[in-house]
Amino acid sequence: MPRKGQRVKHHKIPANKPPGPPRYLFERDDPLAAKLLTRYMDEHCEWMRIAGYSEHTIRARRVAMRRFITWCVERDLDDPRLITKPILERYQRHLFYYRKADGKPLAIGTQLGCLTPLKTWFKWLARANHILYNPASELDLPRQPQHLPRSLLTVQEVEAILAEAEPKSVIGLRDRAMLETLYSTGLRRMELVGLARYDVDVTRGLVFVREGKGGRDRVVPLGDRACAWVERYLNEARPELALHEVEALFVTDYGEPINPVFLASKVKRYMAFAGINKIGACHLFRHACATHMLENGADTRFIQALLGHAKLETTQIYTHVSIEKLKEIHAATHPARLERLQRVDRESDDNPRPTTEDARAQLLARLAAESDDEDG
Repeated sequence: MPRKGQRVKHHKIPANKPPGPPRYLFERDDPLAAKLLTRYMDEHCEWMRIAGYSEHTIRARRVAMRRFITWCVERDLDDPRLITKPILERYQRHLFYYRKADGKPLAIGTQLGCLTPLKTWFKWLARANHILYNPASELDLPRQPQHLPRSLLTVQEVEAILAEAEPKSVIGLRDRAMLETLYSTGLRRMELVGLARYDVDVTRGLVFVREGKGGRDRVVPLGDRACAWVERYLNEARPELALHEVEALFVTDYGEPINPVFLASKVKRYMAFAGINKIGACHLFRHACATHMLENGADTRFIQALLGHAKLETTQIYTHVSIEKLKEIHAATHPARLERLQRVDRESDDNPRPTTEDARAQLLARLAAESDDEDG
């Protein structure tokens, strides 16, 4: 019998992948192709490739710039020399008051994602002498608040999700290896998708992340349990899924490299099977990895190296999430608790009443013990 909220899995054998329709059926005329701003956007994207920007960054910035170009074309603006700071501020107000189909406004992060590429674009236009000055140089961007993760997975919830990937088939074995790798390493979704076959060393328990976020390489540990599942996947499942030579570590049911959408859909699917309805997918495992390690005493500097954060401030957000250790220290050392202990001792005839000096010494001793634990 399934648990409350749990879905019943229905396994089916995947069929051979049918050939897709001709690409020309999806090709449509681009209404922005003949615009002058579009030509400058293409030149700017070419410059970013030469400068070493990743394709993911270029793709995201192109989406933001096309959104701005569409807004300009609707107002008969097609020359970058006509765009001034007041026009950019008007576009910023447009983003602030814009409402999506469900009536909700754009998040601050989305607004920043639409405005930040424009500052880089107009800076490049000015340096390339396409415009006389940079109108976005003094544009004030909205301040993004520091939010805690909206959803957190407990250890029991993570184990329930992992258990739903039953290794009875090659597909279930592959999915279990993917989930175990996510939870053990705390990799980002794009980093797991980009893993190659020889980026994982199951003998030494290491994962080599090539060109992670910001183009930075790093080496992260892979736990013993995750190593066992990955090794079993490499020996039993991957040879049957990868019918032709492919470099990617994890492949789809048709032997192709997995993509971010495929990975996210798999995680959400097993979350639904486990009866866990929380916002997020792959990043929940990244948050769970960092939070659970911090609760067990890991130092933030080691978590920073594991997650690949360039700044320690980014890692410290998980210290706000990991509250269990703080609650233990607070309950053990706060003077209010010592007063409660004194009240209980006064009511007992067997125990003598502790003095203020005794309470102070007890408090200092517990603080020193916690300090020694942290130093260790």
